[in-house]
Amino acid sequence: MNIPRLRRHCLAGTSALLLSITTAACSATDDRASVVVPSPEAKAAGLCRDLHAQLPRKVDGLERSDPGPKSELTAGWGDPAIILRCGVERPPEMIDPEYAGTNGVRVNGVAWLLQKHDDGSYTFTTGARLAYVEVTLPEERAGDGLGPLTDVAAPIKKAIPEGIA
Repeated sequence: MNIPRLRRHCLAGTSALLLSITTAACSATDDRASVVVPSPEAKAAGLCRDLHAQLPRKVDGLERSDPGPKSELTAGWGDPAIILRCGVERPPEMIDPEYAGTNGVRVNGVAWLLQKHDDGSYTFTTGARLAYVEVTLPEERAGDGLGPLTDVAAPIKKAIPEGIA
């Protein structure tokens, strides 16, 4: 038995094992946000793809940094990320498509349902459009006001016609 050759093979095998463990650990700690990708019907999915192509490079001064998994139905800006998901289900809280009550806001011609969460984050969901678009502001961005909605209003108006989905 050749002991030096056996030692070299063991060292090479150990190095390969360490490399694969390191690679797996690095890919598991990706800094990008992760979101659940919506699964809308075909018509809404097509509208969402149109919206994705028109979304701005910056929202509220933050660079685009799309979340994983990569999808034409999601987008993100900054870290912690402002997240947009297109083709989401209609929220049960949505009563009036124009949101005349206290839970709604209109920004540059787009109506939004406002939902505040216990963790300090906010979710805004469009109403009166043929596909529902959701924008989530993490607690760290909640003080930014309606700036993010202002930046995405024009692309939403252009890509997703008014109507009830």
